[in-house]
Amino acid sequence: MQKHNPFCKLSESWYKSMKDSWKRECIGDIADLKYGYTEKALSEGEYRYVRITDINKSGELTTNNKKYVANSEEVKKYVLNDYDLLMARTGATFAKVLLFRNIEPSIYASYLIKIDFRNLIENKLYWYYSQSSQYWEQANILSSGSAQPHFNGAALKRLYFNYPESISEQKQIVTILDKAFAAIDQAKANIEKNIQNAQELFQSKLNQIFSQNGDGWEERTLGELGTLTSSKRIFKKEYVNEGIPFYRSKEIKELGNGRDISLELFISEERYREIKSKYGIPEKGDILLTAVGTIGEMYIVKDNDEFYFKDGNIMWLKNFETLNSFYLKYALTNFVEHLKAISRGSAYNALTIQKLKAYSIPAPNQNVQERIVIELDLVQEKANQLENHYKEKLLNLDELKKSILQKAFTGELT
Repeated sequence: MQKHNPFCKLSESWYKSMKDSWKRECIGDIADLKYGYTEKALSEGEYRYVRITDINKSGELTTNNKKYVANSEEVKKYVLNDYDLLMARTGATFAKVLLFRNIEPSIYASYLIKIDFRNLIENKLYWYYSQSSQYWEQANILSSGSAQPHFNGAALKRLYFNYPESISEQKQIVTILDKAFAAIDQAKANIEKNIQNAQELFQSKLNQIFSQNGDGWEERTLGELGTLTSSKRIFKKEYVNEGIPFYRSKEIKELGNGRDISLELFISEERYREIKSKYGIPEKGDILLTAVGTIGEMYIVKDNDEFYFKDGNIMWLKNFETLNSFYLKYALTNFVEHLKAISRGSAYNALTIQKLKAYSIPAPNQNVQERIVIELDLVQEKANQLENHYKEKLLNLDELKKSILQKAFTGELT
C-alpha cells in the first residue's frame, strides 16, 4: 500500500490535463533526502567540497574558487556519483537543482540536499521538471513566509511530482527533451552571435570615423577643448524627502538609456540654490559621464533640467563651445570602448579626469560634426533595431522551452 505524506496539498489546476496512467506523488513519498556535510576547516584534500555558492543561477556547477576537504570515513558518506541530484535550500539559488557530473571526486555541503529516488525516477527527468513552471509555482508557495527564500527538506517533501511509472517512458521523455533543448540552445547561440554582430556594426562605424581625420580636421585634447570637473560633495545627511533631484551613477545610467528613475533622492532647494550661485549647476548640452564602477554611461543635460549629482563617481564635461554635444558623446563612447578593450581581463574600474583630459579627438567644423552625428544616429538606430529583434527571438525561445516542459509533464510528449 502506498504511503501518503500528510503534508501534501494537491492543486488540481496544476495537473488537470495530466495523463490518467501517470502517478502524482509528493517527493517525501518517493525519495530519500539527505543533508550534506559540514566542514569549516577547508584545506587541500582528495574531495572537492561542493557548496551552495558553487551552483549558479542557471543551476550549473561553477569551476571557480574551488574548495577541498581531506579524506576521512565521515567524508566518504557524502561522496557524489555521476547524475546525482542536489538541491540548494536557501539563498539566491534556492530550490535550484543541480544534476551533478562526476568530473572530479566530490562531496556536498550542508546547505545542499541530495535527492535519491530509489531507482523509481530517472534523475534527469526530475532535473528537467525542476526547470518547469509547475515546479517553481509550488517551490515559491512552499518557501513563502520568510524574508529570504528557504526551501528545506520539510518543504521539498510536500512538493508534488507527476511522472510516468514506466522507466522506459521516462527515458523516452528525457531523450525528447535532450534533443529539443539541444536544438533550442544552438538556436540561442546563433542568435546571441547575431546580437554581437549588431553591436559590432555600430562600433565598427564609430571606429572608422574616429580613427582617421578628414581634410582640415584638427586633433585636440579634451582638456584643450573644454572643462572636465566634478560636483561639490553632498552628504547623506543632506538628503531630504522632496526637493531637487539628486543623481548618482545608477540614475545617470537610467537617464542616459531613456529609462525612468527607479529610486528618487533629493536635496533641498535651499542647498541647490546655494550651489548654483557659488559653483554652478549642469546646463543644457553638458555631459555627465559615469567614471567609477560601470564606466562610460552618459547623459546629455537637457533644457530646463534641474538636478544635482554625486561627486567623484560622475565626471562633468562643460564649456565645450566648439563641439556638438552629441558629437562629443560619440567621441567619448569610442574612447570608453577602446578603454574597455585594452583593459579586458583586468580590474579596471575607474576613469580619472587627468586621463580623459589627455585624450585627443578630431575636431572638425560644426557642419561636419552635425553630419557625423546624423550618420552615427542612423547606424545606431539600425543596430538597436537588429538587437531588439534578436532579443525578442531569444524570449520566444525561452517561451518555447516553457511550453515544451509543460507538455512533457502533462504527458503530451509520449
